Order: sequence, then structure tokens, then C-alpha cells
Amino acid sequence: MKRSLAISAVAGLALVTGCTAGTESPGPALKSATANDPVTVEFWHGFTADNELKAFEDTLAGFKQKFPWITVKATKAIQDDQILQAVRGGNPPDVALSFTTDSVAQFCKAGIFQDLNPYLAAGKIDATALFPKVIAEYTQYEGKRCVMPMLADTYGLYYNKKLMKGNQPPKTLSELADLTKKLTVRDADGTIKVAGFMPTSQMYENAPIHTGVMVGAKWTNPDGTSAIGSDPAWKTLMKWQKDLTGWFGYDKLEKFRKSFGDEWSADNPFQKGKVAMAIDGEWRNAMIAADAPDLDYGTAPLPVADDQADRYGAGFIAGTVIGIPRGAKHQEAAWELVKYLTTDTDALVTLSNAIRNVPSTLPALQSPDLKKDPNFQTFLDVFANPNSSTLPAHVNSVFNQQTLQEAQIAWESGRASDLDALLADVDKKINEKLKLTAGG
Repeated sequence: MKRSLAISAVAGLALVTGCTAGTESPGPALKSATANDPVTVEFWHGFTADNELKAFEDTLAGFKQKFPWITVKATKAIQDDQILQAVRGGNPPDVALSFTTDSVAQFCKAGIFQDLNPYLAAGKIDATALFPKVIAEYTQYEGKRCVMPMLADTYGLYYNKKLMKGNQPPKTLSELADLTKKLTVRDADGTIKVAGFMPTSQMYENAPIHTGVMVGAKWTNPDGTSAIGSDPAWKTLMKWQKDLTGWFGYDKLEKFRKSFGDEWSADNPFQKGKVAMAIDGEWRNAMIAADAPDLDYGTAPLPVADDQADRYGAGFIAGTVIGIPRGAKHQEAAWELVKYLTTDTDALVTLSNAIRNVPSTLPALQSPDLKKDPNFQTFLDVFANPNSSTLPAHVNSVFNQQTLQEAQIAWESGRASDLDALLADVDKKINEKLKLTAGG
């Protein structure tokens, strides 16, 4: 479940990148998984919700049946910066899971997580046949696969059927804008009571990493430099956002947004009927079932640019990633757990059915035991769509996203008026940061 940018972790990684890559443990000398001595594996993850923790308990029970000599001691609510500090301090867990793919390039480059290619080779596991192609872009960097995917996230459009008043979900940005205006409800003084859609980049999952796919926007050139200023798709998206924001009135829209409850709580505004349509990940299905079971809603792919109708059905893909930190004390047992959580079909289906994340292997996607109700099927289809994309691992992933989003906020708020100059400045900042990173 993609929740937030790992800014603190990446800031810390900048201190070790280029200095620790040579200290990574060598490839494994794996023993046969029989007649092993009892061992306890320390497993850190970020899940906190009751249904998520219960799903892990059920999945780990299946692991215990397969490997009765391995006890898994799981610690919840762990963030990337805690993993980083533990590795740097020489006391890492045996296995760690991250909610964000933003740190993958840094984790691989700095050797924070071990290269898993030797483990895959030793186990004769063909990753290209097991995982959809797009997953390789966010689980490895410069040929080093230092994490494995453990479930995937895809993004789509949720819509409140009652508030939609019989309208079908929009397929293009023009349709989304028109329907937003039609469904928005205001008081006599213009105060927003119900928004058809929240267009600003500051709204929960509206960050450019998720919305860029609606216009097929590129982040980088083949050499890693920024393509944001030269790709007209970003201007298409940002002009559309500002036009619709202007229709609402930026100040009124911000006042309405700041009245919302926490995104991850039962007070989420979509679940409360304050927003008719919202961009969100597949996990929202499970949250609605738990917190708003009577909500009559539907899901659809994200709308696309008007001149890209053939791309409708595509979306952004990322997911949770898991690996073995440098210095793990029980590497063989750790690999058995990582392999189980990322390649075992029953384990992935159990987790997917419980927390409604998308299974990350082809066999799990095809399992007859996978629950495929219509609202979840939307996200399975997005995951399988060849036009869906991810943000490939980049050493400055968080900085690049943050720089663009800051520019988007300046633009949509009216603080910046020259879009070409604004995006050229984004390129400049990103490319200067890249030079510093490459030279560090």
C-alpha cells in the first residue's frame, strides 16, 4: 500500500550512497531446506490495520507449516528510516518490507538491501516468467534486484453511484471536468458542500506520480535527466488541473480540502459522500468494506487525455517490496521467508483476499481462489493493461517527485504564471541534483 514518500529515509541514504556499496554480503551458499536447527527470523513491516495484521498472521501460519523450524518474529509499523538506521547501526532485521518503491534505487546502490539475483539463481527461479514485466522497473537498479515485489498497487477512479445520479464514469479529462462541474454542490455563498472531483495535486492520491499516467507523461530521458520540461504531456495535465481548480476557486477548494478527515480513517471524504469521484488505490475496496459497508460505489480506470483514448484502461503500478538487509543474521531462513511471501501462490492469494492488494505474480493473478468482485477486477485489469506504467527506480526518486509537486502547487495556486519557465526550472533542479548524486 503506497502511503507516503520516504523523504527521511532517502535523506539519510544520501549520506551512505557510494560509500557502502562495497560492503554488501557476498552471494549465498544455500543449504538444503531439510534437517535445519531452530531459528528465529526478525521480520519488520509497515502494516498496522487489524485486517492487515490478521492477514499476515494467517499467511505466516502457512509458512510455519512449510518450515516448522523457522519462527517469524514480526514487528509492525516500521518505516524506511528505521530500516536504514538499523542497517547503518549493524543491527538490522533479517527481512524488511517497505511500502514505497521510492527508495529502491538508493537501497540497491548503497547496498542497504542485498542483491537477490544469486538467491534466485540458486533456487532456479525465473523472475521474468514469474512477474509481469513492469515489476522489474521498480524492484531493481543497475542490474541489481535488491527487493522482490510482495503484492502490487494499482490506481483507478472510485465513484459514488448515488452522487453520480446515473452518469457513467468519465473516460477522458474533458468528460471528468464536465462531470465534476455537474456534480458539485455549493451553498449560496459558493462554499463547497460536495465536490464532483478534487483536481489539485494536494488531494491525497493526486500526486503527479499517479496522475501523470493519465496523459502518458514521461519523468526522465534515457540518460536519467529530467524530461518534465520537454514533454508536452505535463503541460496538458497541469493546464487541465488549473482550469478546473480555477472553476472551483483555489481558496474555496483548499478550505474544503482542509476540512477532510484522515485519508486512512473512516472519515475519508469519499467514504463520507463529500466527493463524488476520487483517485485511489485498490486497497480502498477493503477500507470501504470495513468502514462504509453500505456505500454504493463503483470503480473504473483513470480518465485519459482527450487525444489518447486508446490508452484508456491504463494506470499507475507500484507496490510493497521486501528484501534481506545487509548484515542479516539468518540469511538462509530469511530467504525462505522472502521467497514464500513473494512467490508462493497460496500466500499471495491469502494476503490479496484479505487486504485487497493486487497479487504480484502471474500464477496468483490466475488463481481460482482469488476473489474477483467487479470493483476489484478493475484493478486487476489495470495491472494487466500493457499501457500501465510505473516510475522506474531512480536515485533521486523522492526529490524528483517533490520538486514537480511543489511546482504544481505553485501553478495551481496562481503563485506561478509562466508554465514553461516553471517546468524548465524543475528540469534544472532535477538535473543539478543528478549531477551531485553522480559525483558523490
